[in-house]
Amino acid sequence: MNCGIMSLLSDTAFEDPWSSFFMDVLSPLSFVKVSSVRMQGLLLLFFAKHHHLPFVQILSTKSTPTGLFGYWGNKGGVNICMKLYGYYISIINCHLPPHMANNDQRLEHFDRILEMQNFEEQDIPNILDHDLILWFGDMNFRIEDFGLHFVRESIKNRCYSDLWEKDQLSIAKRHDPLLRQFQEGPLLFPPTYKFDKNSNNYDTSEKKRKPAWTDRILWRLKRQPQANPNQRLPVPHFCLSLRSYVSHMMYCISDHKPVTSTFDLELKPLVSVPPITLMPEGLWTMENDMLISYSLTPDFLSSPWDWIGLYKVGLRHINDYVSYVWVGDNQVSFSNGLIQVYFNTRDIPETEDQFLLCYYSNNLHSVVGISKPFKIQPSSFLAEDPLSEAQPHI
Repeated sequence: MNCGIMSLLSDTAFEDPWSSFFMDVLSPLSFVKVSSVRMQGLLLLFFAKHHHLPFVQILSTKSTPTGLFGYWGNKGGVNICMKLYGYYISIINCHLPPHMANNDQRLEHFDRILEMQNFEEQDIPNILDHDLILWFGDMNFRIEDFGLHFVRESIKNRCYSDLWEKDQLSIAKRHDPLLRQFQEGPLLFPPTYKFDKNSNNYDTSEKKRKPAWTDRILWRLKRQPQANPNQRLPVPHFCLSLRSYVSHMMYCISDHKPVTSTFDLELKPLVSVPPITLMPEGLWTMENDMLISYSLTPDFLSSPWDWIGLYKVGLRHINDYVSYVWVGDNQVSFSNGLIQVYFNTRDIPETEDQFLLCYYSNNLHSVVGISKPFKIQPSSFLAEDPLSEAQPHI
């Protein structure tokens, strides 16, 4: 991220370049940008496929600066806390202090970021009680003791095992019970720092910094209580397994090489019915006000500021609607648990694209209902086929 003041102001007023790029790539694959949080050079983006949206509730986004005695955001962490199918998940992106000698400071900042993820005012469990914590970023841990020549020769010969033993994060995990609870995949790729920019050569400057695995991806699963043989309570099924943990040497725009992980998350939903079920009524055309019916689960608390958005399939983010209505202003009927609101389609440009309806909850700050895809027929449709029955095209 560009941390210059003009770049920060520009990204505040407009979409930042990384968000725009990922939305361009992911929206054709049905991924929607759900949430983001930025602190200077740190950016955390969360995308989900649109059919998951009613089961994703963003609870909190938070920035924790640790630079300059906690007042400057060049170091620190950003966090997105959510509920996913009823499970609590926290995702943290961090940038810890650099340099070999600052290992104790790195561990202090790690603890500080963790301590600041408290949600007491929002009735959210302590972060250590969340079902999953994903924690990644430029952690800046270095390789101790070995000299530059030994480290480079070990990398050249792909002999990483000796380097693992002197990796500061691995050493810290052997002594810190809390840090030990965070898991990491095997470091089977070369150290990702420090490279000459636009090359695959480790630092050739006067400083000749020693290579290190600074860029890491960790995770922590909530420890399950010990089973009581006298109780037969159902245990929630929530399992995370690592599929890949790799670096990507072909990218040369930074003095770091990017690192990615792919996981499989297998869970038994604690919430399986969306709070809102949306149903477009009848045949939608471009020239009539049309009806939307929806029903609520008994525990859903609606608000006059809830709204229903009309989106093209392939939406980029939740504000990427074609049109919307306030449910309180446009309600026309309520009977047998079914609510109807009207929607003016006359200002919608004619297109062959398919559409979706999404119900946005002001209280939960999340999408809580989504329709199946459907088409809005052009104005000439009824004139061409006046005897056709008005059936929903879903």
